[in-house]
Amino acid sequence: MTELTNADLLTAIVTPFTDEGTIDYPALDQLTEHLLQAGNNGFVVGGTTGETPTLSHDEKIELYTHFGRLIAGRVPVIAGTGSNNTAETIAFTNEVAQIEGIDYALVVVPPYNKPNQRGMLAHFTAVADAVELPLIIYNIPGRTGVKMETSTVLILAEHPNIAGIKQCASLEEFQTLVENRPAGFAVYTGEDAQAMTTKVLGGDGVISVAAHNYAPQMRAMYDALSAGDYQVAAKLQRWLTPRMAALFMFPSPSPVKAVLAAQGLVTDHCRLPICDLTGEEKEQLATALGLPSDALAGQLPTDLGEGLTND
Repeated sequence: MTELTNADLLTAIVTPFTDEGTIDYPALDQLTEHLLQAGNNGFVVGGTTGETPTLSHDEKIELYTHFGRLIAGRVPVIAGTGSNNTAETIAFTNEVAQIEGIDYALVVVPPYNKPNQRGMLAHFTAVADAVELPLIIYNIPGRTGVKMETSTVLILAEHPNIAGIKQCASLEEFQTLVENRPAGFAVYTGEDAQAMTTKVLGGDGVISVAAHNYAPQMRAMYDALSAGDYQVAAKLQRWLTPRMAALFMFPSPSPVKAVLAAQGLVTDHCRLPICDLTGEEKEQLATALGLPSDALAGQLPTDLGEGLTND
């Protein structure tokens, strides 16, 4: 098992698709190696950005098996296994636990059902008690319709098979978790704009979407923080923040895929109900990213901030 100990910049990686709509494994391999070279030191596969709700059970098993072999223990891999069905989550997580190279299971707070805090405690305790992979709680109220409160997180953090959380909420709640967590419980933000601040607060890092396109700058930001060069880190975060926001101006992951396609790394294809960006939308996105309006119709470099980290 590859642990999260030194992982601070993890990409919630997209699932590339071919023109025929199948998973594009050569593109996935190319993108993964690019991200590793750019400074990523961990991955979530089969998360929100991976369009997991549109993948079949067999596709997820095939994807996770391929990705585990591709990474081969170089960095930790977290695979999405959660659902709003507790028994199904247990069964699928145990199936994924048998895949070599998968280190953790990402289990979302159950969406749609909208359980209360007692229901969340019961769900995560039942899953953690019954599965063979350590869990990462995924608390993303903007998508699930309900938020796990910090008090609930901290109760679950004491469970020996719950290893951490991907937290998408306020900085005040984030620092409460960092201040009160037990030893060994990892606290990651899932909000790219919080990437720098959460590290300053003592968090473990970010599970990122923007790292697909801005990994060199995000790695430089974290390296600057580690070196105590806060002015450089802050400058990078200020440069990154509007670009991070732009990557969510249309339903994710369509903006990220549009940029990756222009970089020659994957196609821009998403699965319905997420639509590929139109030409007009690509122009709007390019402008918001500080690029020429026609940039996404052409070929972009793989480093969109080249030279910035050397200023």
